[in-house]
Amino acid sequence: MKFQIEDVTVYFPYENIYPEQYSYMIELKRALDAKGHCLLEMPTGTGKTIALLSLITSYSLSKPSNPVKLLYCTRTVHEMEKTLAELKLLHNYQVKHLGPSARILALGLSSRKNLCVNPAVVSAENRDSVDAACRKLTASWVRALAAEDPRVPTCEFFENYEKAASDAVLPPGVYTLQDLRTFGKEKGWCPYFLARHMVQFANVVVYSYQYLLDPKVAGIISKEMQRESVVVFDEAHNIDNVCIEALSVRVRSQTLEGATRNLNKMSQEIERLKATDAGRLRAEYNRLVEGLAQRGNLPISDTWFANPTLPADILKEAVPGNIRRAEHFLSVLRRLVQYFKGRLQTENVEKEGPVTFVASINAQVGIDQKMLKFCYDRLYSLMLTLEITDTEEFMHIQTICDLATLVGTYTRGFSIIIEPFDERMPHIPDPVLQLCCHDASLAIKPVFERFQSVVITSGTLSPIDLYPRLLNFNPVVSRSFTMSLTRDCICPMVLTRGSDQLPVSTKYDLRSDPGVEKNYGKLLLEMVSVVPDGVVCFFVSYSYMDGIVNSWHESGILKEIMQHKLVFIETQDVVETTLALDNYRRACDCGRGAVFFSVARGKVAEGIDFDRHYGRLVIMFGVPFQYTLSRILLARLEYLRETFQIKEGDFLTFDALRQAAQCVGRVIRSKADYGMMIFADKRYSRHDKRSKLPSWILSHLRDAHLNLSTDMAVHIAREFLRRMAQPYDKTGAMGKRTLLSQEDLEKMSNGVSDMLF
Repeated sequence: MKFQIEDVTVYFPYENIYPEQYSYMIELKRALDAKGHCLLEMPTGTGKTIALLSLITSYSLSKPSNPVKLLYCTRTVHEMEKTLAELKLLHNYQVKHLGPSARILALGLSSRKNLCVNPAVVSAENRDSVDAACRKLTASWVRALAAEDPRVPTCEFFENYEKAASDAVLPPGVYTLQDLRTFGKEKGWCPYFLARHMVQFANVVVYSYQYLLDPKVAGIISKEMQRESVVVFDEAHNIDNVCIEALSVRVRSQTLEGATRNLNKMSQEIERLKATDAGRLRAEYNRLVEGLAQRGNLPISDTWFANPTLPADILKEAVPGNIRRAEHFLSVLRRLVQYFKGRLQTENVEKEGPVTFVASINAQVGIDQKMLKFCYDRLYSLMLTLEITDTEEFMHIQTICDLATLVGTYTRGFSIIIEPFDERMPHIPDPVLQLCCHDASLAIKPVFERFQSVVITSGTLSPIDLYPRLLNFNPVVSRSFTMSLTRDCICPMVLTRGSDQLPVSTKYDLRSDPGVEKNYGKLLLEMVSVVPDGVVCFFVSYSYMDGIVNSWHESGILKEIMQHKLVFIETQDVVETTLALDNYRRACDCGRGAVFFSVARGKVAEGIDFDRHYGRLVIMFGVPFQYTLSRILLARLEYLRETFQIKEGDFLTFDALRQAAQCVGRVIRSKADYGMMIFADKRYSRHDKRSKLPSWILSHLRDAHLNLSTDMAVHIAREFLRRMAQPYDKTGAMGKRTLLSQEDLEKMSNGVSDMLF
């Protein structure tokens, strides 16, 4: 269907549109017109992605003289593929209506691991090994050697891509990662470097958050993007944590041992060069005297991570004299590693700010702030001079220089925390030195400043007024949408006590109470006997899940549950979890039914959908607060209180409830779906906790369901499932329209808007 929103003709590839999608598009257009940023909360399963894509691409088509570029950021490769599949459908629809003039170039960009087609490289086990294997075949000096000696291995795909030179382009179309690999194999070109090259010409780019938020990656990939771009962060409820991780570094004793090995290897290389090719070291020295290690005109295959600091903070001056010579620089790094080793041999937890830390480095090993600032760039220059291709092996020294550069650049928003052991396992010594960033607004600030519109959207952004304070920006539009439904297909309940009327909670003092564990087990047992198909349970942590499953096993509850449904458990191993999920789905498909035990904040809670019969009930056991004794968390809370006046309790509750909402939101993935949500903890009945849940969940939470015991919850579940089994009118009976056709929209725009809801 196509319809007008003010001066833009929107092409929408489906016959009908939900009212909330229409309202979402109107708000989004307001933000684009105002060239400002916006925050939009839209319930899961209401077609957020297609609404975003169709409005922004149609907006771009309506302004052919000045089209906007769309940078769409997702968290996982799976979400990236889903977004590109939607875009393909939309693109075909637009081309059918508008002809070839509507053609665009859209592509996904991911790491070499997901795009490489060279079997010798892509067989390496992890991302860093694939990167290193690729560099060993494509670095400019390796290719120069291969030109003289044909026995030196190179990558045929990269060689062909280089030979094709300016002919190596992607024709217009929408390319998923699989399409890029297929195209690369057909042409014999390297899909990774082709995609990297085409990103600057594409109309739509779909990639991961890190490509914009992590300065090390953004410095290489996203620095070319023009200002007239719209950036979308989808599923962005955890965006503050992503920003913080992008600027945090941790150093363990293994890192320091690895760094020492790296330094020894580099000094051997320098000695070898002095004997064989001293001119190369002299050339580097002269270049450093003239200015910074030049980064601009390097061949694409030699680029390495960019500087870990934000673009505005990168120094535009010459490298200090005392680290210009390679051997002098290595001795500075040796002293720095020695200093870190000394700091890790502490018995107590230590916490200090960057200023004190830098002063202490200067006093003890004579390395000043300016030298620290330049560590990363100087190391980068040296690795190019020494022609080092195995970047994976040199990860350790890179981490040390990362930390040095960040600590030398920033004085606010960071802390150094040194812990001699993990508090949860105090008898195992595992010292770690962490540079923790507390201010999420640091990493995202360049994005807000550089691009004209940034859209932050998710199904759980409540309370929506906290995000502008955490990320320090002023949105022009900030809206939360509810879900228009023909029937009440969501049934949230708050369960505060077991059938023996004892309160249930995962509060620390009640957590290991056998009564609470028994009541949680009885709740699950009662529910699996009434609810068909799949049941998903979320626990507050891995250790709590292990403990409670053990106690259920000993008391025989688990055996009784298994008589009704099979039980599958998420573990910290990705392969095991994927296998468990596949078997869970098979058990649901064949009608046996299954229970899946998972953990809030885990991989499953973040990215796996339990739609249709895979999730008819989700139980959230407890409130998923962060580990509140964590030093890093305490330091961040203190910073938030002092800088943004956000109280500790408010932030912790907000953080726990966005995780809970994220977990329970997994069961509703479309309007034809139905599911129940049980919040099993007495704390959810308190208004200050409950009010922070998203409005689309709260609007279905009745007062009668706020203080239930197990038997009452079972009764409500039976009634709800019986009601859901009845046939219903999908378009919306009784004057409530939940699917709008093209005519409905035309009537609405002519002023008859009373049809909505």
